[in-house]
Order: sequence, then structure tokens, then C-alpha cells
Amino acid sequence: MSYADEVFKDMCKNIIDSGFSSEGTIVRPKWSDGEMAHTIKQFAVVNRYDLSKEFPILTLRPTPFKSAIDEILWIWQRKSNNINDLKSKIWDAWADVDGSIGKAYGYQLGVKHKYKEGIFDQVDKVLFDLKNQPYSRRIMTNIYVHQDLDEMNLYPCAYSMTFNVTGNKLNAILNQRSNDILVANSWNVVQYAVLLHMIAMVSDFEVGELVHVIADAHIYDRHVPLVKELIARESYPAPKFRIKRKVVDFYDFKVEDFELIDYEKNAQIKNIPVAV
Repeated sequence: MSYADEVFKDMCKNIIDSGFSSEGTIVRPKWSDGEMAHTIKQFAVVNRYDLSKEFPILTLRPTPFKSAIDEILWIWQRKSNNINDLKSKIWDAWADVDGSIGKAYGYQLGVKHKYKEGIFDQVDKVLFDLKNQPYSRRIMTNIYVHQDLDEMNLYPCAYSMTFNVTGNKLNAILNQRSNDILVANSWNVVQYAVLLHMIAMVSDFEVGELVHVIADAHIYDRHVPLVKELIARESYPAPKFRIKRKVVDFYDFKVEDFELIDYEKNAQIKNIPVAV
């Protein structure tokens, strides 16, 4: 069994068996038929993945590897907030007629800030610090900017990354305010695992641990039967992750630079309803 499968199964079982149900309360998300989308949730789930040992992708169902990477590059490399710069359609529901999702995600990472060392956006400051003061305890990003929330079409879910060097290994904590476990959990873990590999490579570190902190880890009511079917499936060994070439400039990475070797997985779950 892949370690990512083990973590996912345990998390889902805990949520279903002992989570809090929002039934009987008024919630914001709705299904396409107008019904309120209730959840079962756990507060403050913390999952740890040692990327030096295994790449954390589910084998219980496929995770769209290339699309997940394209989105993380859209946010962190292209620093875009426009869906016309993204190949997948996952953000279409939150975009305006021009394709913008407002002052969210990539927009915030591209904003310039003044530091003692000069003027940088958040991504470039991380890269600068890892080169010049790698043992700093201040290497982090945060895109949950309160002054701009009213101009965001969706508040950031995964909002903060904190980087920390231990010896020759680069570790990171991903903070997420909310996570739709069936739809997005593996997607987010894969994205930020790839991001950590990317930043480690260009900063001349080995990859270390990714810690995923989820404030509200939830399963929607209409997803519970799908999750139960999913975690009952057979699990396979994790695939090998490889970056095909040595990249020295973070902005030179391309989607085709990444591959999974021997990725054995179960069939996809189709027609998953998504609450908006």
C-alpha cells in the first residue's frame, strides 16, 4: 500500500466515524439542484509525507498529475489569476467574463513588497532567502490577504507555505483553511509535493518532509458513499517521481519536466458532484 493511500484511508474513516455533521445548520455551499451541501468534518487534521521516501499520490484512484502541476505553475510560476492562462477548467465557475478570479491566488504571489534586501514578490523572496539565508525561520508565503478579500471570487483554500531547512533537506508546511477531501485532497498534496521538489532542486537542497495542516477537513454528504467505496479498494505501491532534467531557474520548469514511473492505480470515480 502506498503511504498516501494509508493516510487517506485513515483520515476518511476518522471523518466518517467521528466527524461533526453540519446537518440542521445553515451552510453556504449548494448543490446544482439548489439543496444545501452539508458536510461531515474534522478540525485540524495534520498529515505528514516524507518526500525523500515516497511520492504521495493516491493509487485508490488516479490523480490528474499533469493538470495538477499546470495549476501549481499557474499560481506559483506564472502568478496568474486568469483562467485563460490555465489548461484545465477547474476554476471556470469562479471566473468573471474576462476570465479573472479577482485578486486571488497567483495575483497575490505576484505583488511586489519592500524588504531590507530589496523589492521582491513572495515567490522570489522565498528563492532569495533559500539561497542567501536558508536557515532563517521567516521563509514563508501567505495569500490570505484581508484587505483584498472582497475582490477575490473565492477566498484562498491553500493559503500559506512555510519553508524550513534541516541539514541538507528542505521541508515545508502547507496550511489550508478548508479541504474537500474527495475532490481536492490528493490534488493539493500532489501539487505541493511537486512544488517542494521544484524549490529544493533550484535551491540545491534534498527534498524533505511536506506537512499538510487542514483546519476544516470535510466530506460532503453526497460524497460519503463514494468515499466508502474508494477506501475499500485495493491499494498499490507508490510510483517513482522524477524530474527529467536539472533545472536551475524556478521559472524554467515546464509541465513536461515531471513524470511518474510505474503508476499503477484503480479506475477513476466519475461524475462526482461538486458543491459551489
